[in-house]
Amino acid sequence: MYQPLAKLARLILRGFGKFEVIGADKLPKEGGYVITCTHRGWIDVIALGSSLLPTEVHFMAKKELFRKKIADKFLRDINAFPVDRENPGPSSLKIPIQLLKQGKTIGIFPSGTRSSEDAPLKRGAVTIAKMAKVPVVPAAFSGPTTFKGLLRGTKTRLVIGDPIATVSDEPGEGKKDLNELADRLVLAMNNLETGLQRLDQNKQPS
Repeated sequence: MYQPLAKLARLILRGFGKFEVIGADKLPKEGGYVITCTHRGWIDVIALGSSLLPTEVHFMAKKELFRKKIADKFLRDINAFPVDRENPGPSSLKIPIQLLKQGKTIGIFPSGTRSSEDAPLKRGAVTIAKMAKVPVVPAAFSGPTTFKGLLRGTKTRLVIGDPIATVSDEPGEGKKDLNELADRLVLAMNNLETGLQRLDQNKQPS
């Protein structure tokens, strides 16, 4: 179901939300990677999933969304898998790492806040990426948070930043520290979000 639904979603975003993807050329050309995006509603999930086509994103989603059978089947059909955020177990790492080693893309949405509360989720993202020996790519979304806002024609943007290597190719550099990687990811996502806010302000009619 992923490909047809993502293509339909992209058409809707372009038709109503004037969808724009910035920095898509920065995405890794081969191999798996983790992409993290700011999160304030379900439209940013759709925007990320449809903007990377033909690449399919395998989304980490909180287990509460999978409680009903219909929802469980639908979410799994669009490449989402459940994670217990309150009590993460071995599967929280095992499933995404296996997918990454198969060359798949993992999507993780930390908290939409710019405070330290979202740092643990960003640290989880770099942990998964480092264990799978793949880069983590920061991204940020601006636009409507509801379908009503989309219908109003609110500009929808997704900006993609430079990939952050989690494993050094240089023999003398040693291992990359998880806390340092998490700090770099936090800074990168905040900078992308700030850039989008400035772009939105400059585009507003005077």
